[in-house]
Amino acid sequence: MMISGLVQILLFQSLGELISKFLLPTLPGPVIGLVLLVFWLVLRKGINPELALVADGFSQYFGLLFVPAAVGVVLFLPQLKANALAIVSALVLSVILTIGSSAVVVRFLSKEAKDE
Repeated sequence: MMISGLVQILLFQSLGELISKFLLPTLPGPVIGLVLLVFWLVLRKGINPELALVADGFSQYFGLLFVPAAVGVVLFLPQLKANALAIVSALVLSVILTIGSSAVVVRFLSKEAKDE
């Protein structure tokens, strides 16, 4: 039962890798595969039980994905300390720009909704 769900996930990841290799080399294959999987699930209007079982199994171990990031932070701590002002400035500026652009998009979309 789980094999069917795992095959589905690997199929879409493989399709994403092929598209990334030959058509869209700037996008990572797993991201393309994930988008394809989401479109497939929207077209099917639901998730089959096999895929849900595998997805639930994977989601239990998401915490492990943060281990390499934490190791990277510890490994590059001297460089992070040396460039702390630039990093914090970039983070704060990107948050401000994200909030501002989101507000502009919401305002634009809400005006369109009122016009209809």
